[in-house]
Amino acid sequence: MSERIRTGEERIRESERDLDRAVNEIEGFLLWEAEKDRARTRAEAFCAGLPWLTDTQRQEVAVRYCQDQHETSRAYLQRIAVRSASLRTEYEGVYRVLRRRLVTACVSATAVAVALVTVAAAGLTR
Repeated sequence: MSERIRTGEERIRESERDLDRAVNEIEGFLLWEAEKDRARTRAEAFCAGLPWLTDTQRQEVAVRYCQDQHETSRAYLQRIAVRSASLRTEYEGVYRVLRRRLVTACVSATAVAVALVTVAAAGLTR
């Protein structure tokens, strides 16, 4: 049984990732609850504009309005999540290319500097 022993730093990183996930879940929950509350408020405002509805009809309209709003919001959020993932992939690719270019430029500049110093040193020793 050769389980890899985690270092303190690895445990801290894992703990931070767990904390980040928990915060994201809480934030998502709170945002969704706010969206549901907003849908209820809009449904009530919509029903207020229909004064001829009975209380039962008003409740039914409000429930259906909220359901429709939830479905619309969920579809919208799913589209945003897909787009965010594609943008992340795209930006990570661009970042890799830029990082590679920067490293290449730094290595080239260092090589040029070393060559100039070598030439200058050779010129001084003559």
